[in-house]
Amino acid sequence: MIEDEEDLLLQTPERLYERFRLDVRVNEEVVAVDGHAHQVSVRSTIDGSETIIPYDKLVLSPGAVSIRPPIPGFERVRGLRTVEDAERLARDVTGAPTTAVVIGGGFIGLETAENLSRNGIAVTVVEAAEQLLTPLDPELSILVAAELIAHGVAVETGVAVSEVTASGVVLADGRTLPAELVIGSIGVRPDVRLAEMAGLALGPNGGIAVDEANRTSDHDIYAVGDAVEKSDWVGGGTSLIALANVANRQGRRVADHICGLPVHWAPSFGTAIVKVFGLTAALTGWNEKRLRGVGRRYRVVRSHPLSHADYYPGAQPMSIKLLFDPDDGTILGAQAVGGEGVDKRIDILATAMAGGIHAESLADLELAYAPPFSSAKDPVNMLGYMAENIRSGECDVVEPDEIDDLVASGWSVLDVRSPPEYARGSIPGSVNAPLDTLREDLPQLGSGPFVIYCEVGQRGHTATTLLHELGIEARNLDGGYRTWVAADAARRGEASRLVETI
Repeated sequence: MIEDEEDLLLQTPERLYERFRLDVRVNEEVVAVDGHAHQVSVRSTIDGSETIIPYDKLVLSPGAVSIRPPIPGFERVRGLRTVEDAERLARDVTGAPTTAVVIGGGFIGLETAENLSRNGIAVTVVEAAEQLLTPLDPELSILVAAELIAHGVAVETGVAVSEVTASGVVLADGRTLPAELVIGSIGVRPDVRLAEMAGLALGPNGGIAVDEANRTSDHDIYAVGDAVEKSDWVGGGTSLIALANVANRQGRRVADHICGLPVHWAPSFGTAIVKVFGLTAALTGWNEKRLRGVGRRYRVVRSHPLSHADYYPGAQPMSIKLLFDPDDGTILGAQAVGGEGVDKRIDILATAMAGGIHAESLADLELAYAPPFSSAKDPVNMLGYMAENIRSGECDVVEPDEIDDLVASGWSVLDVRSPPEYARGSIPGSVNAPLDTLREDLPQLGSGPFVIYCEVGQRGHTATTLLHELGIEARNLDGGYRTWVAADAARRGEASRLVETI
């Protein structure tokens, strides 16, 4: 997408010297760190000559290295980590390969798959996990898989690559996929070789351990970037968060500390975003899997709003999920997938988390409104109203995976959408009871209890409230039929179902 490579090069050694008198040495590598003598040994990668450079303070910023598993034939797999990697790949693509496999369904893997596909190459993404983009929960990740499929990219999840051959890849289930190009995007690990040379302590996740000022166990040595363990805002421990914003912030704070300026603790939320064809996926904080893994109590609200007022042309749908503490309303995480406006909402939610704003207080945020940009009640405000309903006890919601157990215990499922909507698809076993005639239909529906659902949850909330006022037990399906369809497709691994239904 970027035509001129020079646009990717923010600085050169020459420019940095001319402006700041910085001694920037490329084509040289550090081969030893002596913390006692306060010096590093540097070797030229061109002629092999070595020099010693003394330091008062040392800053390590080695980044991360690509994971390359011991798979037979993996030496043919191309990495995509540097500008030079991208340049070489671009040259190969102009050689007109017809098939490619991208191993790994994370952020970089999906961006690579999109751009290869845009160059007319038949692409397959292979992900060993059961879903793409594992930081997302399954019912949102499946929407990204459907977007890829809709644009001709094949998706294989829940299966690993067992071998890379001269003409393709062999999957663990025995199938072979043709691939003139094979791109590896399995993930990265912290590059801690320099830290180990210096005898520095590592953290529980294998990254360099640092304090609030990014000092290592040797206080004359700092470390920043992807090699470092970051303080996690949600969990309170440390995590490996490889994000540009975090790395840049650390660089600024280390420079401040070395110069004697005060610095403050800044834990990370893991806020990230990716574009996949016409879809945007973004997140901040923790997902359900992580929260369940540590036994953290949480509640969920889901919505499917439009990016701006529906009567103004060009409104695009999105799906948003908010996770919060049921006791005090602390926001624990959020995810969003959709068209324009996803970035805006995740940024607001990440800012709310940083500011200590609780879930129900999102309703009180005074956000800019005009029909081309939002609705009078912004999607973020709506999340706050929904969280308030749950925390106040006004509404009790049902998760999609709870329905089968509730039905088995005697609950009935009511679809309060219109008959045409019901005819286009419904939850198996549900009975159509349109909201506008629900009062009149109740004698034929029984005394409950009822699971109520509509398309996205709003009419379901109204119906649930109506039944409560009549003394009938009822719970609303969070996110409505649209969430149930996505969750069911994710459970069955059927992303292709969503290409037409959502």
